Order: sequence, then C-alpha cells, then structure tokens
Amino acid sequence: MTSLLLVEDDGAIVSALSDYLAGEGFSVTAAGTREQALICLGQRGFDLALLDVTLPDGSGFSLCTEIKTKYRIPVIFLTALADESSTVTGLELGGDDYIAKPFRPRELVSRIRSVLRRAGSKSLQLGPVRLDPARHTAARAGRELSLSPLEYRLLALFAGNPGVVLSRGRILDEIWDLAGDYVTDNTLTVYIKRLREKVEEDPQNPVFIRTVRGVGYQAGEG
Repeated sequence: MTSLLLVEDDGAIVSALSDYLAGEGFSVTAAGTREQALICLGQRGFDLALLDVTLPDGSGFSLCTEIKTKYRIPVIFLTALADESSTVTGLELGGDDYIAKPFRPRELVSRIRSVLRRAGSKSLQLGPVRLDPARHTAARAGRELSLSPLEYRLLALFAGNPGVVLSRGRILDEIWDLAGDYVTDNTLTVYIKRLREKVEEDPQNPVFIRTVRGVGYQAGEG
C-alpha cells in the first residue's frame, strides 16, 4: 500500500483528507508540525509527502529541502499561498507539484498518482542528454548538468514527449498545473532560455527544444 505523510496543522483538513485518501487505497500518517514530520520520517519510510507551507514551527519550504536531501521522496505542496512567487519557490526547492487550497480531493488523488508514476519511471533521453527520474538529475556525455528542480521538470516533460508539439498552455498545466494561472508566459520563456543554454550545442539555433511559432515548443528527436 502506498504510504503518504500528510503535514498539516488544520485538524479538519487532516481528518477529511485522511479518510478520503484511505478510501482511495493510501496509508496516511499525519503530522501537525515540522518537528513531528521529521520524527515520522525518521521512524518509517514514505512514498510521498503532502506539505502545507505555513506550519506552527517553521516553513514547509525548508521541510521540503530536508526531505529531498535526506529521504529523496516526492513532495506535493498543499497550501493557501497561491501567488506566483510562492509557487515558483516551492517548485525550485524540489517540490513535484504545488496545489492551491481549496482543492478537490479527486484531483489531489490524480496528482498524487501522476507524481508517483513520474518518480517511478525509467530513464529518459533527449538527444545526448540522459535523465534519471529517480535522482532528478540529467547528464550529457557522462557529465551531470547543473539544473534547478524546475528546469529538470521542464526537461523531463520534453524528454517524455519526443516529437510532440507542446503548447505553452499545456506546458504550464504540466509543470505548474493549476498554479500555472499565476505563472506568466514571460516566466516560461526565461526557463526555456536557461534550459537551452545548458542542453543545446548552439542555444541560438536549438535542435532539441524547438520553438513552434504561435503554438509552443517541440522536443527534437535527434
């Protein structure tokens, strides 16, 4: 059974969400503080963590960093902080998804399963770049690329859809999901530019992340 750690200090949310997730076949352990969450993580293994950002004894952002460093499990943020800055911060720190409250439980379950599928997928390839989904790393010619978590997520999306033309809207939906409403097109453009500088031989004439004018981008297969 898939084991989830729910870090949330609102008792009503914990009770309702734990019951719903249990009904969907998940085992849920709840922690109301950052300290309690770390104790739980030290006592047993989890497949995924659901984190609130605002906790009584600290930030879910710093907890995410610790989880990613020590336990290397997927993290989904569940928070009322739905502004662009908070969303990007959460994803840059390694969050695998960021869901704004209020949310629909059925949608959360879908997101959990999607994140778990990505975490368990085999290595991906984009041209000369090989991705390791388990470690969230990518290497070119045997040398690991220095990618932020958000850049890695974007690269993985292209690698998983070779030859497919991805609209800007779909990319935002896939990378930021509902939080994409708070991320501007300019932000996406900046990340595409950064990624090309790290992946392409000639970033001014990209081969592996091509622009499809008026639509979005296409992952090159060669």
